[in-house]
Amino acid sequence: MFEEHASPLYEEIVTSGGIEASDARIAEGGELHAAFELLVEVGLVVKSEDGATWRAVDPAAVQARVVAPLGQQGAELIAESAHWAQSFNALSQTWRRSPSAVGAPFAEIRGLATINDYLAALASDASDEVLTAQPQYRRGIKRLSQAGAQEIEALKRGVRVRTLYQHAARRGADTRRYVAAVTAAGAEVRTLDEFFNRLLVFDRRVAVIPGHEGTDSAMVISDKSTVAYLVDMFERHWERARPFTSSETSLMRDIAAEQRAMTIRMLLEGRADPAGAKRLGVSPRTYAAYVADLKSEFEVETRFQLGYEMGKRGISGRETDESSG
Repeated sequence: MFEEHASPLYEEIVTSGGIEASDARIAEGGELHAAFELLVEVGLVVKSEDGATWRAVDPAAVQARVVAPLGQQGAELIAESAHWAQSFNALSQTWRRSPSAVGAPFAEIRGLATINDYLAALASDASDEVLTAQPQYRRGIKRLSQAGAQEIEALKRGVRVRTLYQHAARRGADTRRYVAAVTAAGAEVRTLDEFFNRLLVFDRRVAVIPGHEGTDSAMVISDKSTVAYLVDMFERHWERARPFTSSETSLMRDIAAEQRAMTIRMLLEGRADPAGAKRLGVSPRTYAAYVADLKSEFEVETRFQLGYEMGKRGISGRETDESSG
C-alpha cells in the first residue's frame, strides 16, 4: 500500500510544492483518499496555515516517530521496521533531490530525542562541511561522546568539521578530551569571548537553530539566503576566535583579558549575575569570582564602588575592540 500508492503521491506533493485541500482525488471516495490518509496519519504531510493546501514534511524529521517504535515492539516486527526504514530512505532521497519544491523553507521539529536523531541523520548525510557553534560548554560526557563519534565518522569521509565554543569551554576537562580526540582526527575547534546562540550548518545547505521554546524545539532552515546569512555570521565569529588547542602564554593572556573585558561590560550594563554568567558561558559561582577579582584589582568593596571607579577611569570593557579598530 505505502510504496504502491502513498509514495507516488508523496513524490507528487514534493515535486509540485503541495496539493490543494480541495483536490477531488484526496477527498473521501477519491482515488487517492486512502493513500493521502496514510500520509497524514504518518505525519508526512501537513496542512498550510490558511488551510488551502497540504505540504510535504522532511521524512527524516518523521522517521524517528515511526521507525524507532516499530523496532521496539519485538523480534516479530524487526522485518517491518526495516521495511519502513527502507521506505523512508527512498523518500528522503526524493526530498533532497527537490529542496526548492517544498512549500516551506522553515520547519519546526519538537522533542529532544527527535531533534538529536534528526541531527545525527544530517551529520551522516554531510559530504562537504559541518559548522557548529556551541555557546554552552557543559554538554555532558554522553553528548560529547556522541558528537565526537559523529564528527570523527564525518572526518573519515573527508568532511571538514569546525566547532566554535566560548572561552569558558577551556575549563572543562570533558570538553578538552573531546577536543583532543576530534582535532586529532582533523577537526578544527576555536573559542570566542562573546555569547552566541547554538547553530549547526550542514554542507551550507541546511541550518538548525534553537526554537523559541528552548531545547525542546528546533528550527530547520533550508532557505538558501538565510543559510548563507547564518554561515556569514559563523565565519565572522570564526575569524575572531582563538584556536582551542593552542596554550601559548600570550594567547592565554589575551583570552583572560577578553573574559575580563566582557565581565566589565556585563557589570556596566547592569546585568544580573545569572545573565552575566550565561553570556560568558560560566557558572554563577565562577562569574562571582570574576567580579571579586575586579573588586580586588580596583581596590573597592562593593559593586557600586566598582562601577564608580571604572566610570571615573573611563573603562568601558571595549578598550581591546577600540585599539583593534
